Amino acid sequence: MTLALPDFPWDLLVPYADEARAHPGGIVDLSVGSPVDPTPQAVREALAAATDAHAYPLTSGTPQLREAIVDWYSRRRGVPDLSVANVIPTIGSKEFVALLPTLLGLGPGDVVVQPTAAYPSYAVGAAVVGATVLSSDEPEEWPDATRLVWLNSPGNPDGRVHSLEFLRRAVVRARELGAVIANDECYAELDWGSDEPTPSILHPEVTQGSRRLTLSVYSLSKQSNLAGYRAGFVAGCSDLVGELLAARKHLGLIPPAPVQAAMVAALGDDAHVAAQKERYRARREQLATALEAAGFRIDGSAAGLYLWASRDEDSWESVAALARLGILVAPGSFYGAAGDRHVRVALTATDERIGEAAARLAAGRVDG
Repeated sequence: MTLALPDFPWDLLVPYADEARAHPGGIVDLSVGSPVDPTPQAVREALAAATDAHAYPLTSGTPQLREAIVDWYSRRRGVPDLSVANVIPTIGSKEFVALLPTLLGLGPGDVVVQPTAAYPSYAVGAAVVGATVLSSDEPEEWPDATRLVWLNSPGNPDGRVHSLEFLRRAVVRARELGAVIANDECYAELDWGSDEPTPSILHPEVTQGSRRLTLSVYSLSKQSNLAGYRAGFVAGCSDLVGELLAARKHLGLIPPAPVQAAMVAALGDDAHVAAQKERYRARREQLATALEAAGFRIDGSAAGLYLWASRDEDSWESVAALARLGILVAPGSFYGAAGDRHVRVALTATDERIGEAAARLAAGRVDG
């Protein structure tokens, strides 16, 4: 017996990748958000220093790591009153996203709400337990059977950013339903309209004195180029975090000890995050200018690692046209019906490849 999961969407891009790869100047792969820049030296050194990891690490995270997470939320996210009981590390954020319905004991008849333009793992997690997925951005639409709500701000793929007022309204509605509400915040440091991170669902103006049923999910993959480390964490309601920790102990969901040490180093250094943000800012500006000159409109994209671009045509037509220029992007249809007329263009390529994409867009006609 196997799980009834959707097809892996990226397999559908293979023929377009082959066409882009055949371009005389080689492929410019802007389809995935996998970092290409070096992991900070201090983080690598911390990892190396911790490689004598002969004992089992703590599922809860070392005291140093949990304290570093608490301090980071206070310093960078405007959440000043967490304790170590409110946080645990995860093996990246994707495993937590996909496993949360399982860890919460959801099943058939339960509803999992996700954004209308959504990272596919929210629906995959619901499918694993047989729950029903509802795509909705309006809290008033969430039904009585809702048991888990996924928010994603800044959003993947569209770069949406929710205001404190919206987050507060969403939290109030989730509590009315008795549902857990989790905000996937892994792009929070990459806000293009501000030097400050985007609002957290744990901000005091949102929680209004209670974190009940509320979670913030984060990853160091984007801000610190740690995708290969699988370094994430979750914070929020201490009762809920405690229940999740108990389940994770049984399942052996433990970040390796050297990775935990590396996370402490990454969380304590804001300078490398600011430097990486400026790299992405320069790539974003160059790529957005080139796409707009080539006839694309950039929607949303206020934060995060992607440009949400459209020529008001089927997303696969845009994918095909760009592949003929040797540029590979992701169709918006991967992220739900709301993305059918958009493509997601990643900023995660080298300066040289971003420059090459801009040159091709300027020199070549993007055929429909």
